[in-house]
Amino acid sequence: MTLVPGGLLGTGVSPGALTAPRRSGCRGRNLGWARPFLPPSLSASRGWGAVGAPEEAQAAVRALSSQLLGLAGDPARDPDPSVYLALRLAGDHDPRGEERYLARLGDAFQHRYGRSLQAAVRPHGHHQQDAAATKNSTSAEGPETGRLALYLLGLRAACPPPEPGPQRSLVTWLKYYLEEDWAGSRHHGHPLTSYYQYSLGVLALCVHRKRVREEVIRRLLAAEHHGRFRHDGGSATDTEAVAALAFTCVKRERLVGPGLAAELRAATRGVRRRMVEAQGEDGFFGNVYSTPWAMQVFIATNTCRGQLAYGRAMAALLEDLDTFSTAATMAQVLPALHGRSYLDIATMHCHEEPNTLTPAVLEPLPEVSGNMTVRLVVECPEPRCPQGRLYDQLVPAPAGASLLDVLKAAAAQGPHSFTFDTQDTPQGPFLSRVLGLGPRRHERSYWCRRLQTPRWGDPDPAPEPVVEGVMGMKWGRCQ
Repeated sequence: MTLVPGGLLGTGVSPGALTAPRRSGCRGRNLGWARPFLPPSLSASRGWGAVGAPEEAQAAVRALSSQLLGLAGDPARDPDPSVYLALRLAGDHDPRGEERYLARLGDAFQHRYGRSLQAAVRPHGHHQQDAAATKNSTSAEGPETGRLALYLLGLRAACPPPEPGPQRSLVTWLKYYLEEDWAGSRHHGHPLTSYYQYSLGVLALCVHRKRVREEVIRRLLAAEHHGRFRHDGGSATDTEAVAALAFTCVKRERLVGPGLAAELRAATRGVRRRMVEAQGEDGFFGNVYSTPWAMQVFIATNTCRGQLAYGRAMAALLEDLDTFSTAATMAQVLPALHGRSYLDIATMHCHEEPNTLTPAVLEPLPEVSGNMTVRLVVECPEPRCPQGRLYDQLVPAPAGASLLDVLKAAAAQGPHSFTFDTQDTPQGPFLSRVLGLGPRRHERSYWCRRLQTPRWGDPDPAPEPVVEGVMGMKWGRCQ
């Protein structure tokens, strides 16, 4: 297994449906499914990659939705609001399955915010006392801006709509988190969580048509204007995209005056322009995982039909669907594949919904016993690394180990001093640094992976794959 810096980037009422007015030019006319839009030049070429013609792409996207529904039905997995959002924004549905998943989400948030939720629906409850107790328990661990924002977006997408009382309480919590989040910037120069989560919070409040103080919006505007998203520790494309969605929503819902609305419009245009200019030769905006967020910006602003860059990104995603193999990554890509953005949630309305989606039957991974030996090589080309090869050692690991397991084993075996760092993301751990070297966005150099793990000493040298267990390795494509 070889790690090398990569080249150019890609990284009480019966259940009903929610439908949004089809204002976006990014959705096709097929009933029940949003056909990905490709410009004629790409549609006629082999830009669809491994999935072939548009009809095959439709089947591939539907299969991905079925896989996500199957994963959502696994009670051993913690519920994720983004999974519910992806299911609700799809063209096909399993109403009962989605209803059960929303109930699991409610149980999870009831456990976290139970006192506050009970106070919101109890007519003679001690609201201030209960809310204060919840505040003390949540403040100890810091703001949960992003996760709560996604859950509120999910509640807005639910059908039938839930009772408004608990939602009002959670909206109050989200406003509190935004203020707590920004308190960190006075000491550290950025929110306690990230601009990504902060933007999600603003977006969720907007979708619920809740006004926020103008200062909250201007904080994001200033960060975008001064390029601070690029120093946010994660993908700048992700953060810029979510901020642009928040800007677009606030402007569209007329939650600010005309002067600020004009500034938001200009900032969103700037984000789109930078995305197009920075698109890699492989079609990705930033990387394969941030590309769906970028595409939501084109969808939300109804500019995808006139953008060749959007069609190239759609073709790249359809060619690389196997990359989205976890519930979190499937949930991230499916809205864009269906031609939807999170802004569509604001205009959804319930109606009767047929049961048109069945969960995929997921086969459990086979249990593998024994051990294996992986040759871990870290290469760095000149001129950045005159020595070329930074690490070349055999690393013993359990058979079936994940990539993350192998890296941990290498760090523990010594005395070769292998080091690496990961960053927690909604999609799982992200490989951010190896042997002190991190990505350089201005050079478009990122870690990528060449994977071949023969069993050393085994008479059969056939390669055996290391199970994917850490994000970030496909940011660049090894040349």
